[in-house]
Amino acid sequence: MTEFEPLRFEPGYRRVATAIAARILNRTLREGDPLPPESELAEQFAVNRSTIREALRELESADLVARRRGTKRMVVTRPGAEQIADRVGQSLALHDVTVREVWQTLELIEPSIAAEAARHATRESIAALRAAVARYAADHGTAQQAVAGVADFFRAVAAATGNRIVPMTQEPLLLLLLAALEVMIDRAVPARDRIGVAQRHVLAAIEAHDPTVARDWMSKHVRDFRRGFEISGIDVDSPVPAPRRD
Repeated sequence: MTEFEPLRFEPGYRRVATAIAARILNRTLREGDPLPPESELAEQFAVNRSTIREALRELESADLVARRRGTKRMVVTRPGAEQIADRVGQSLALHDVTVREVWQTLELIEPSIAAEAARHATRESIAALRAAVARYAADHGTAQQAVAGVADFFRAVAAATGNRIVPMTQEPLLLLLLAALEVMIDRAVPARDRIGVAQRHVLAAIEAHDPTVARDWMSKHVRDFRRGFEISGIDVDSPVPAPRRD
C-alpha cells in the first residue's frame, strides 16, 4: 500500500515569497520590473498586508527585490557577484572547510581557468592582467598588500576566460584562501617573491595564448601556496578563517 509523506507546513509569508521568487527565477518578472503595491499583492494572494510585508523582507534579504529610491514600491533586482560569493564563502566557513580542502579545490580548478584564459584572452583582458601583475610587483611589502595583489591576479585570470560563471565560481574559494593566506605570507616572507615569479610566467603564457604552459605554471603556483602553508607551520587541516572584505 502506498504511503504519503505529511505535507510540510510553511508560514503564509514564505509561500508568498516562494511564489514571487518563482516568477523572478523563471524571468516572468525581470530586473527593474516593479512589484504591485502591498495592498494589491495582499488582495491577489488573499492574505493580510503584514504577510506581504514579511514576504518582501525575505525576498529583500535574498537580494531578489529592493525598494526603489524615494518610494515604497519594490522592484526586482538580482544579487551581485560579490553578494553571491560572500554568502557561499560564509556558508563554506560555517561548514568548517579546511585550508587543505581549499587549496586542493584550487589545484583542481585554477590550472583549467588559466588554460581557458590563454585560449580566450582578449587584448583588453590581457592588459588588465598585466596591470594586476605590475601592481603586485610594485607593492607587496605588507601581508595585506601581498594578499590584495594575489586576489587581483586570480580575478584577472578568471575574467580573461570570458566566461561570466568562472569568476563567480572562483570568488568564494578565493575569499577563503585570502583569509588564510595573510597569516601564511606574514610567516613565510620569501613566498612573496615566488608569487611574483609565478604571476609573470602565467601572464607570459596567456599573452602567448599557450594553454599548456599557462596550466603548468598555474599548477606550480597553487602548489607553492600549499608548501607555504606547510613551511609556515599552519595546520592545513584546521578550518579556514571566515572570509572578510576590507
